[in-house]
Amino acid sequence: MAFFGTNGVRGIANEYITPQLAIDVARSLGTYMGSQGVVAIGRDTRASGEMLKSAAIAGALSAGLTVVDVGVCPTPSVQYYVKEHADAGIVVTASHNPREYNGIKLIAGDGSELSREGEAEVEKIYYSKEFNAAPWNRTGDLRHDSNANELYLQGIINSVDHELIRSKRFRVVADTGCGAGSVTLPFLLQRLGCEVITINGQVDGTFPWRNPEPTPDVLTELAELVRRTGANMGVAQDGDADRAVFFDENGNFIEEEVLLAMMAKYVLKRKKGPVVTPVSSSSRMLDVAKEAGVELIWTAVGSINVARKMMETGAVFGGEGNGGLIFPEHQYCRDGAMACAKFLEIIANGQNLSELARSVPSYFNSKTKIRSEDLPATMEKVRKEVLSKDNEVDTTDGVKIWFEDGWVLIRPSGTEPIIRIFAESKTKERADALMNEGVGLVSRSG
Repeated sequence: MAFFGTNGVRGIANEYITPQLAIDVARSLGTYMGSQGVVAIGRDTRASGEMLKSAAIAGALSAGLTVVDVGVCPTPSVQYYVKEHADAGIVVTASHNPREYNGIKLIAGDGSELSREGEAEVEKIYYSKEFNAAPWNRTGDLRHDSNANELYLQGIINSVDHELIRSKRFRVVADTGCGAGSVTLPFLLQRLGCEVITINGQVDGTFPWRNPEPTPDVLTELAELVRRTGANMGVAQDGDADRAVFFDENGNFIEEEVLLAMMAKYVLKRKKGPVVTPVSSSSRMLDVAKEAGVELIWTAVGSINVARKMMETGAVFGGEGNGGLIFPEHQYCRDGAMACAKFLEIIANGQNLSELARSVPSYFNSKTKIRSEDLPATMEKVRKEVLSKDNEVDTTDGVKIWFEDGWVLIRPSGTEPIIRIFAESKTKERADALMNEGVGLVSRSG
């Protein structure tokens, strides 16, 4: 399996993600960059973040890069800073993973995640250990810039109808989970004229109240506060604030696949153009694109793949069914705070989130996973059997089999020896049946 997973390299802090690993990844990036240029380095709030950020800074300086330490920032804030002020970026984060994890994510000079090709080159250097070492008098300079989050917030405000939002004086409940969003989201909401009720808004890398993954079962307090305070919306972010999940004005959780289709529908009413999403996303996106008369482009799973395809095709919107929405007018990366500002714009234009959610087609999903000791061999057998039949098949990422009334996706994990099986249809019974067909296929091929 690749060193870099779907989104960077991750593992238990100080066991797998050690200071030495952080040093070597940064040295690898510096070697890849030819020991020239400026790299911005930031981190989320995890307890091990300062240790690993310091190690990454040391590695980058050793390779001769100029380093700008931007401190505690959401991942999209570092990306926004890189786009304007640096040639590359390193974010020390494990995103939504549990509190004991940490990781490293690499950012390209345009602010998007480093391409898969770029990651492969950096990985090759990492394993070869053939790093560029700058001469003693040319090791890099270290600077500090505490303004990254301010630039980022202003960028979001400039990308939405901020005057209309301010005029509505919305009430919003925000749970930033003690993560990096704690230093940005409440302040963004305040500057958009909202009355803000925050929970878990303190910076605390032990995540004392909930793990960084904002799932409905750990957000019951947020839902209750939305109901009790008569708020217009509830929002919760993951550890590095590149994703956000939302509750409507009644305190009901909006499923992430519904959220993605809701935003696509809103964007496509205002501008026409292609939309991009991974093959794992719901057919809701297909329905919304067809209704708007635009092309839907499927990609491999991972926000990096979605963002790159959006850049290639001039897409007007893209994202994943996990709360990761990408707005090209702002930047080509997932951005939880930008999504929040955009949903406020929707409400400001007169539509409650519950109404918009009801306007999106309804589907049911089933999923499971099967252990496999030889992922490539099993997947090749699945592919051969599927392609020998008449169904429409998409092999962009794993094997997705389309039926008249739904689909099943069989794809290998990028981080574990398992094969994931996802199915979707208009009824729960049919989704379960399609999932079981996928299980049968994998079992026969294992």
